[in-house]
Amino acid sequence: MGLTLTDWMLYTMWAVFGLMILDFLIGFLQSFWRGTFDTSFLSYLKDILYYVLPLNVILSMVSIDPTGWILLSLYFIGGISVALKYILDIVKKFRKPASSS
Repeated sequence: MGLTLTDWMLYTMWAVFGLMILDFLIGFLQSFWRGTFDTSFLSYLKDILYYVLPLNVILSMVSIDPTGWILLSLYFIGGISVALKYILDIVKKFRKPASSS
């Protein structure tokens, strides 16, 4: 594990994908234990399109940034925002009443 800027960019993407997978597993297991198959947890394709793809586009444009820090700052702000969104979604899933039947 390094502490270079490239390493931190990789760790940010790992955090986004890790929290996305954790949110998926929690939603899937909750619907499994309730005995219902709710397809609302399948919105992760849309989330990849809306959250992850823009982060990758920002990363691909870093080489044309004349300052060298504007797009990197935007990438980290976006990555932290997406990670925070998934953390809040996970917390909401545990606060929601488990029995809706």
